[in-house]
Amino acid sequence: MSDSWVTIKLTRDEALVLSHWLEKLQMTDLSQVVDDPAVWAPIHTIAGTLEKTVPELFASDYAERLEAARQRLRPED
Repeated sequence: MSDSWVTIKLTRDEALVLSHWLEKLQMTDLSQVVDDPAVWAPIHTIAGTLEKTVPELFASDYAERLEAARQRLRPED
């Protein structure tokens, strides 16, 4: 099998929320969550790509933007 590329499309809200979660994941004791070291490569690739493509991550009002994105993504009751 060749190493062909896979493209994932996310909305800005999805990218912002996922990026925040991935950062938290990388800062925890991952041995409880990630039981296969091979998973690290794609985690780092996705996190790095999000950091390069989502300028909201570095906005002064990041916390507010993140919370607004979370609210929009949560299913309505």
